[in-house]
Amino acid sequence: MSPARRCSRTACGRAATATLTYVYSDQTAVLGPLALYAEPHAYDLCDQHSERLSAPRGWEVLRLAPDPSAQGPSSDDLLALADAVREAARPVAPPPTIHPADDPAKGVRRGHLRVLTTE
Repeated sequence: MSPARRCSRTACGRAATATLTYVYSDQTAVLGPLALYAEPHAYDLCDQHSERLSAPRGWEVLRLAPDPSAQGPSSDDLLALADAVREAARPVAPPPTIHPADDPAKGVRRGHLRVLTTE
């Protein structure tokens, strides 16, 4: 439950726990767990307003129960997080050392250009 997402009902400041969407073609109101993202055509509702929800006459209310196994991080989420931490903790290889080419056997250095002798 995100503290930034509040109930869509007027003058209600409680935290949202469910999302309401309408399927107009089927005349169905679908009330399910809080959506991951706030959608412009969906309504976030608190516990109190989601329990008292009623639909227009002739419409069906479909209440989707939250999946208890989907609550909280899954084992895949935890493994991905552990892999990311391991990757970030790996030591960075030191950059290769660059030796100046002042050795006459390897070439003559003139400014930013280098002339190499072939032998």
